[in-house]
Amino acid sequence: MELHNLRPAKGATKSEKRIGRGQGAGTGGTAGRGHKGAKSRSGYSRKRAFEGGQMPLQMRLPKRGFKNINRVEYVGINVARLQELASKYNLSEISDASLAAAGIVKKTDKVKVLGNGDLSVKLAVSTSAISTSAKEKIEAAGGSVNIG
Repeated sequence: MELHNLRPAKGATKSEKRIGRGQGAGTGGTAGRGHKGAKSRSGYSRKRAFEGGQMPLQMRLPKRGFKNINRVEYVGINVARLQELASKYNLSEISDASLAAAGIVKKTDKVKVLGNGDLSVKLAVSTSAISTSAKEKIEAAGGSVNIG
């Protein structure tokens, strides 16, 4: 047996039904579409949420809120996490790019440093945004902050 003589088992496949080929074929006349109406016509395609003329669900439900197109989404990283990273990787500088390289955030993410936790290492932090408490903790430990 080789690739060119492989066949499905006998009775495993059926030939497709040939629609609209006369009365003798069994599906002549209306070709299985019934009589009249939009669905019997050629070129018919139903709209995605069409419910037969009934008011569709997405139009029955009330609208709520809005999506602010100017919203800036930040990934929050606490001071405690910076402490962990500094001790684990022996870092003195932390930036958005170094966090992305370590796999903590995505390359396109904007990072905001938050003030939860304590810091005992001198760090130079360069980030998109920072909270006041986080800035105070970093500077109290002898580090510097660069926003930009």
